[in-house]
Amino acid sequence: MSSANAAANPPLGCFEVRTTSDSHFGWIRTRLAIERTLMAWVRTATALIGFGFTIVQFLQRLQSSGPEALRPEAPRYLGLALIAAGIAGLLISIWQYRKLVAYMHSSQFGPIAGVEGLSQTPLLAIAMGLTVIGVFAFGAVFLRIA
Repeated sequence: MSSANAAANPPLGCFEVRTTSDSHFGWIRTRLAIERTLMAWVRTATALIGFGFTIVQFLQRLQSSGPEALRPEAPRYLGLALIAAGIAGLLISIWQYRKLVAYMHSSQFGPIAGVEGLSQTPLLAIAMGLTVIGVFAFGAVFLRIA
């Protein structure tokens, strides 16, 4: 393959990185978009975990004060499913976040990144902490401690 043909048709996954201000600010916008995506997942997971835990507590108390329900375990299963969905969403989003941040800080983007050593933010710690809280909530509902 000639060098002119290779330049016209670069291999898949390979592209030219130009060190211009547009490229640098594009890199920053992409990096911040990754952060916003993880923040959205954290908000969604918080809602799922909290709502799942609340449903279990509220409907179990409602059933204990009222007539016998046909399916008394239904609120518990619904709550467990919501909590599990929140935990799964967090785990997937943390994995995706780490992969994308590693890609953005790879040597391929070094010339346009312009930042050294700033690859993680406190948001990752918050997401991991919420995962631990979600696992605890799941265990509490599963074992009926709550």
